[in-house]
Amino acid sequence: MTENYLGKDIGKLGFGFMRLPRKGNDFDYELINKMVDRFLEAGFTYFDTAYVYPGSEEAMRKTLVERYPREKYQIASKLNMLNVQKPEDMQEVFETSLKRLGTDYLDFYLLHGLNAASNKKCEEIGAWDFVKKLKAEGKIKHYGFSYHDNAENLDEILTNHPDAEFVQLQINYLDWDSEDVQSRKVYETARRHNKPILIMEPLKGGLLANEDSALGRFLQKANPHVSVASWAVRFAASLDGLIAMLSGMNSMEQLEDNIKTVQNLKPLTESEMQVIKEAVELLNSIPRIPCTDCKYCVEQCPQNINIPALIRIYNNYLVYNSTLNSEMPFRMATANRGLPSSCITCKACEEQCPQHIEISDIMSKMVPLYETK
Repeated sequence: MTENYLGKDIGKLGFGFMRLPRKGNDFDYELINKMVDRFLEAGFTYFDTAYVYPGSEEAMRKTLVERYPREKYQIASKLNMLNVQKPEDMQEVFETSLKRLGTDYLDFYLLHGLNAASNKKCEEIGAWDFVKKLKAEGKIKHYGFSYHDNAENLDEILTNHPDAEFVQLQINYLDWDSEDVQSRKVYETARRHNKPILIMEPLKGGLLANEDSALGRFLQKANPHVSVASWAVRFAASLDGLIAMLSGMNSMEQLEDNIKTVQNLKPLTESEMQVIKEAVELLNSIPRIPCTDCKYCVEQCPQNINIPALIRIYNNYLVYNSTLNSEMPFRMATANRGLPSSCITCKACEEQCPQHIEISDIMSKMVPLYETK
């Protein structure tokens, strides 16, 4: 990566507006104002939102745009193909984002959540030409995309669209060598194409910051003088070619911890990387429900429960001792389907399960975890 890559001079901590603190049914604007003030005071300027984050763009207008001169910070928002059915929809989505944000331009605009399928739609509907046009008109300063797929497909997208100015990737130490997420491989692919990087999910939705977990206890024992979250922040923020590492902070404590870590950033030492390796091995060794996603259970369920999807979510809880990062998967798994509480313990599913999983027992355990908040 060249010395003068895009975003080199931007502070390496980005404020993600997807998981904002709430007070009752609304955002806690008083707290968000204080967090925005402290974030800017600390010298950081990158703010991330998206058209599809409920209320997020409006919250950014109220807490940032209406309170600070526009040239003092950068705003990134995103265009998701789920909101686009015809070419003219893209302009409507973009104009809506500008109106919600109360600004007449964006610093960074991303095609949101690309994979092989969504990029195919981008190609067909003209999304790449659309963002080029926005830049030519001065309505955005830079365009790129966020990505959720394998390294091979990323290489194809970057080969076909060398004009993309940056890539946003899911990178954390747990997913670094994962064959599902392929954090290392996609990062190395983007670097090979000389693209600067935005990092999302450095804490895996907060799961790598949970002190009350096997991981948290292990890392606290390794170094009781630093936070559990700081290990993941240092891992991500030390990577080369970084524009910013995004963190969806929802408390002043999280913000202060991230500021402290990034302002005094020191790459992980060789011995600390060994601790990380052992921590990942510990997480991978935690017993999970041995579901193979054969779906025999689904065919037998009279309540139309998406059992394999719910078991995947429950396995996440077993590993991290937390329901963080599971809200969206849970909503998707139960959309127009039965809830865990819908289970009538008929056990027709268990009779068909090749793994002899006690499914009705798992459903009952999920109810207080996911349905009584």
